[in-house]
Amino acid sequence: MRKHNAFELIVIILVIIGALNWGLVGFFNFDLVAAIFGDMSVVSRVIYALVGLAGLYKIYMLNTCRKGKDVAPKME
Repeated sequence: MRKHNAFELIVIILVIIGALNWGLVGFFNFDLVAAIFGDMSVVSRVIYALVGLAGLYKIYMLNTCRKGKDVAPKME
């Protein structure tokens, strides 16, 4: 198993935050990001945007890994 660099760890954390937030919205109609940072405040919108970008990056990495390529920088 390869080690993740700081960028990969941030992406993973953002994807987990997004997944947990959507789970709370789906099960309890509770948006944790909006509750903490305000409904559609600048900070919450930035968080939503970063989570979306992290998701797109993970989709890209999934397709890259399927083709047998590992393009993520490795920690040494």
